[in-house]
Amino acid sequence: MKRRLPRADAKFVREKTGYAIGGVCPIGHAVPPVMLIDEDLLALDSLWVAAGHPHAVFNLSPQELIELTGAPAADVALRETTAP
Repeated sequence: MKRRLPRADAKFVREKTGYAIGGVCPIGHAVPPVMLIDEDLLALDSLWVAAGHPHAVFNLSPQELIELTGAPAADVALRETTAP
């Protein structure tokens, strides 16, 4: 049975990451997270990620994101299934 994860609210995000929603940087979290990188991102040449503030971002490649975070790439996308 597949279950969806609930969406984190603003208070939870701030407590666990130290960042406001919209500015959660992939590094420097207040509490070290379990982190996965959606393997679909590996098809892209570059990514723009939050830099600790809702109005700040930085650019890097998917491979640089993996190296920076130490997170593994995984199939995390929910895919629509077609009934037979």
